[in-house]
Amino acid sequence: MNSLSNLSSDTVDPSNQKCGGRKKTVSFSSMPSEKKISSANDCISFMQAGCELKKVRPNSRIYNRFFTLDVDLQALRWEPSKKDLEKAKLDISAIKEIRLGKNTETFRNNGLADQICEDCAFSILHGENYEPLDLVANSADVANIWVSGLRYLVSRSKQPLDFMEGNQNTPRFMWLKTVFEAADVDGNGIMLEDTSVELIKQLNPTLKESKIRLKFKEIQKSKEKLTTRVTEEEFCEAFCELCTRPEVYFLLVQISKNKEYLDADDLMLFLEAEQGVPHITEDMCLDIIRRYELSEEGRQKGFLAIDGFTQYLLSPECDIFDPEQKKVAQDMTQPLSHYYINASHNTYLIEDQFRGPADINGYVRALKMGCRSIELDVSDGSDDEPILCNRNNMATPLSVRSVLEVINKFAFVASEYPLFLCLGNHCSLPQQRVMVQQMKKVFGSKLYTEAPLPSESYLPSPEKLKNRIIVKGKKLPAESDLLEGEVTDEDEEAEMSRRMSGDYNGEQKHVWLCRELSDLVSICKSVQHRDFELSMKTQNYWEICSFSETEASRIANEYPEDFVNYNKRFLSRVYPSAMRIDSSNPNPQDFWNCGCQIVAMNFQTPGPMMDLHTGWFLQNGGCGYVLRPSVMRDEVSYFSANTKGIVPGVSPLVLHIKIISGQNFPKPKGACAKGDVIDPYVCVEIHGIPADCSEQRTKTVQQNSDNPIFDETFEFQVNLPELTMVRFVVLDDDYIGDEFIGQYTIPFECLQPGYRHVPLRSFVGDIMEHVTLFVHIAITNRSGGGKAQKRSLSVRMGKKVREYTMLRNIGLKTIDDIFKIAVHPLREAIDMRENMQNAIVSVKELCGLPPIASLKQCLLTLSSRLITSDSAPSVSLVMKDSFPYLEPLGTMPDVQKKMLAAYDLVGYGCCNFPLLPRIYGKP
Repeated sequence: MNSLSNLSSDTVDPSNQKCGGRKKTVSFSSMPSEKKISSANDCISFMQAGCELKKVRPNSRIYNRFFTLDVDLQALRWEPSKKDLEKAKLDISAIKEIRLGKNTETFRNNGLADQICEDCAFSILHGENYEPLDLVANSADVANIWVSGLRYLVSRSKQPLDFMEGNQNTPRFMWLKTVFEAADVDGNGIMLEDTSVELIKQLNPTLKESKIRLKFKEIQKSKEKLTTRVTEEEFCEAFCELCTRPEVYFLLVQISKNKEYLDADDLMLFLEAEQGVPHITEDMCLDIIRRYELSEEGRQKGFLAIDGFTQYLLSPECDIFDPEQKKVAQDMTQPLSHYYINASHNTYLIEDQFRGPADINGYVRALKMGCRSIELDVSDGSDDEPILCNRNNMATPLSVRSVLEVINKFAFVASEYPLFLCLGNHCSLPQQRVMVQQMKKVFGSKLYTEAPLPSESYLPSPEKLKNRIIVKGKKLPAESDLLEGEVTDEDEEAEMSRRMSGDYNGEQKHVWLCRELSDLVSICKSVQHRDFELSMKTQNYWEICSFSETEASRIANEYPEDFVNYNKRFLSRVYPSAMRIDSSNPNPQDFWNCGCQIVAMNFQTPGPMMDLHTGWFLQNGGCGYVLRPSVMRDEVSYFSANTKGIVPGVSPLVLHIKIISGQNFPKPKGACAKGDVIDPYVCVEIHGIPADCSEQRTKTVQQNSDNPIFDETFEFQVNLPELTMVRFVVLDDDYIGDEFIGQYTIPFECLQPGYRHVPLRSFVGDIMEHVTLFVHIAITNRSGGGKAQKRSLSVRMGKKVREYTMLRNIGLKTIDDIFKIAVHPLREAIDMRENMQNAIVSVKELCGLPPIASLKQCLLTLSSRLITSDSAPSVSLVMKDSFPYLEPLGTMPDVQKKMLAAYDLVGYGCCNFPLLPRIYGKP
């Protein structure tokens, strides 16, 4: 392998070739002087003007060459070259395929490939033997232009398209002409600039008026005219430049097989193979076209042009959040201890816990957000009326009656599943009895007071407790006939205050409890935690322990396995440290990892920790209950949050995230150092068990807030998907300090694959209108992901040491003997799986597709190559033993023979067979 120091004088160091540097050949930024690519004509014009590309050779050498497209569109040329001019060219007619990315042997085996940006690389395969011309552009934008332009030219001979003569005959132009004529009431073919600006804003509400006016002035200046009137041609030009997102245009051209619109068949295959939409039909695709295509012609003829496609991608149907998770989708019949529960701390506060007054809106906000565990800190009030207040503040308290009425009104608006009232009781006995009467009167039959059954071992399920209110608190001994008695005080803040005072002697404070209030507590009796061994022996399933943040963190670090096992049967509640006087929040993930169900959060304090909490409980319909991973529920399972790497019994996955672009980023509030411009970048954070936690960031895009192009792909291994979250954070790169722009947090299980828009939230958690990230999501197993290998497939397969599942003897001979016979079938199953996965990798490589490609995409690529120049298939689809084999019809090139051989190795049952007949034109 050649080192960089051995490169010849006209070679370059690819480590300096970073995608999207400051100096670009072409730019898609919002600067008005830069023209965007919005049609095939723009791509062709750019290619004819030419630009410098890097030519990659199999010997690890990389050369700078200036590439151009002939004026007659017949050949591609490059210089300088040691070859004569006629040899330093490639006829367009000889091109067989154009691949985007590092998807040829040259790239896979090149010693410098890791230093080349995936999105800047592309290959031109030509000749009967599919010889590659491997190139690297100086940005992903330039690579996309060449790939789109070349694909168009190659397909032009097969599918002549009339829009090559200009933009005047495209469906988009015809629609814009209709729009302009409808607004041109005088019929003069010209209208006031104000009217044109308003018309474009109606078509695209995300655009700023100042930007539209600037674009008109730029167009008029280029034509050496200055007027407040706009012609039809100027209107169409301004709209196309302002409203065309290049990354969406390139995607449309790619999936439409080089047309500038999608028909129903194109859309169907896109939704099936890329977006992962099941059971898609042609009628469903036509319905999408009717709902999103802007032109009447498109709706009638059944095609989706660039503007309709953009609207579709921005619609809720292409949201990153799985619509199935927007409703209750999990099993709700398991014990309460098997769920994470959305919980609030100091619910009555809307500011910090020392200065903040009690406010009834705290309950309204929490309950509307799906909170299922709220706190009532109750004390004696005047006129024998219990009150709720922050005891550290002299502000006006709230009457308990008014709080109970608000709780009753909003208790089951966001969720019908049980609501916990965590009672902090500091009332005298008389006022306790008043509070009991108020609760019975307001809540009525919603109060759950049924005594737990000693014959049971687990708490009831959320399903069984629908629309019920459960009181958590202290309880008098059941065997006692006393009407009142002493119990320990579990008020966290009071306990911390006493610990910090000089007269604290270590003894726990006791309070008096009346029998009536005690009887309201049924399956959520508060008890103190001693140790896990004692708890597992003596604790009743209806008893709950509360842990301070500090104590829970210590236990999680010292006894992670015991904490998980304890939480399989019992509820545990974790509350923030009283030392958080600013009401900041701990990281809830630390306690979820140990199975703690009720992690109470200060809802009034926004920030990353609250983002995680809010994002986590968006799943399962936002009902406030999320089923914990099976390894945290099954009695026979073993799990520790400190597990390094693979979790026993769980298949790890690889998450591939491509950050493509951003839309309409606002200027951070309070930021004023740089005027109106921002320099955004994106951080992708993975939150979960410690082995899964990771973070990566994109490059910074200079001075672009409207449509910054990032085009960067990241990979993350996820060992416990059920407990993982993904957080997208957009920041403004500033030398003083990076400013927050927006974020979005989503559970891994709610991610939708394919091209998706991510709606960004503000710092306080509100969705920002029209502010999005455009991303591509793919999830593969470990064999289907990872970086490109530098060795050939045969070498990798020969060198790999196969890992087999091992069975551990437990010491009971009868059981060990029974499971001993499973060793051989397990090895056979692992061999079968590995062989099949290796075959799939081979098919992907020969198809020129990345590891994240699906089998459907492989079949689509394969089918396009097995069609001869006269549109006749070169293979026959034959069913043998229920497997669809592809048999050659006559002779074919060696490259195609290799592809068919690799396909045969995939084996039975590995493909989505219902797709095959339609791809190959069979009934």
